[in-house]
Amino acid sequence: MMGLGVGALASLLTASVAVAEQSKPNIVFFLADDLGNADLGYRGSDIQTPAIDSLARQGTRLESFYAQQVCTPARAALMTGRYPIRHGLQTLVIFPGHSYGLPLDERTLPQALKEAGYKTAIVGKWHLGHYKTGFWPNQRGFDHSYGNLMGEVDYFSKERGGVIDWQRDGQPVKEEGYHTLQLAAEAERLIDAHDPAQPLFLYMPFLAPHAPYQAPKEYEDRYPGIQDPTRRTYAGMITAVDDAVARVLTALEKKGMRENTLVVFASDNGGALSADMASGAGKTKVAHPPASNLPYRGGKGSLYEGAVRVPAIVNWPGHIPAGQMVNQPLHMIDWFPTLVHLAGGKVEGSKPLDGKDIWASLTEQAPSPHQELLLNAEAYRGALREGKWKLLHSALLPARSQLFDLEADPQEKHDLAAEHPEVVTRLLAKLNDYGRQQLPSKFLVSQGRYLKYQGKALFESEDNGAAEQADAQFMKALQGL
Repeated sequence: MMGLGVGALASLLTASVAVAEQSKPNIVFFLADDLGNADLGYRGSDIQTPAIDSLARQGTRLESFYAQQVCTPARAALMTGRYPIRHGLQTLVIFPGHSYGLPLDERTLPQALKEAGYKTAIVGKWHLGHYKTGFWPNQRGFDHSYGNLMGEVDYFSKERGGVIDWQRDGQPVKEEGYHTLQLAAEAERLIDAHDPAQPLFLYMPFLAPHAPYQAPKEYEDRYPGIQDPTRRTYAGMITAVDDAVARVLTALEKKGMRENTLVVFASDNGGALSADMASGAGKTKVAHPPASNLPYRGGKGSLYEGAVRVPAIVNWPGHIPAGQMVNQPLHMIDWFPTLVHLAGGKVEGSKPLDGKDIWASLTEQAPSPHQELLLNAEAYRGALREGKWKLLHSALLPARSQLFDLEADPQEKHDLAAEHPEVVTRLLAKLNDYGRQQLPSKFLVSQGRYLKYQGKALFESEDNGAAEQADAQFMKALQGL
């Protein structure tokens, strides 16, 4: 080493850094939206999902994986490794007329991975704030962003709340096409142009199969045997997602990146089973919601298993066991510490994480690192799982607690609260403790002002920050009570 010149030493150090970067896995995270638990081929559905089925067959299935009850809280949990009660995002979702978003002092997963040397990109639906540019993906750690900021949009026109919600790196774009397939094409371009010497984090949160139920005719035509037209469209939407997954995996193969890529597939919550939830913001009400969460009870918006226990797959050839099923309770919050640690990054930030590193559970069938999992805590309800026990509590009068043994009764058919009052008391004390830790719900705080703007997209550039200031004043008053 002492005989090396300055130039040779610099080249050696540069090469060493390149080798270290190459040893870090690429990470591709697919997130479906409102996907029914039973609506994938490998889960017994008649809906065709060969690419996702292959990921499950050649990877590990997480059979007790929890997300959140609706879209925004699930994304907040994934992006921060913290329960949505920490952000005030525990209730419902961010609508076009809302001025809040994921708090700007939260450190995000892409920020942590970027610090670890990753190229970061989001291709899809954001739904963590649109009101001001500080909430947008490029300001939250993503080098590249493409897709829509708000929740649902029309799959073809991209219209919502009186605006066309379609952007690339913060700039509006006008493009023809179908939402899901446009995401696939953007991901292909991104991978093709990527330098494999730098690890890539690609986050693909699909809008599909969230309402409005829309699909190209060629996808609907793949299901002539499905009589219900809404379900036929819904099936086509899911198959379009599967085709997009296949295209991304093929692009990784062509680039020589697939063998060093960890792939995760999950849903943000269960399928919508109520007519209101299934109809979304659309003007046409859905009479027969098309999703199925069987064998689980309930659907999107509830706290039963059908809402919060979602399909999840992890796949990385040679690193994640093939054909394995993990039944340990794991949560969306766990991806932040797990992925950042795997990337050689700094897990700890200025705020404590609720998530745990679950790598040993994924690769060695180690027990869940959690003593309990908070499924949600709101001003009027909450749910928590500890081992086999799950407690649901409604504070709406008359208050009610339900207790289920998920090992014996995953369908939540038999309420055991009366038989095990001591378990109810213990778990309710834990749930109340989480309730005391929660920030006031930004959704509930904003409702008085939101009614004025309902249905219209609201941006800081239009009201000079008045909505945000009004919500902040109300929040401060609530916290002072």
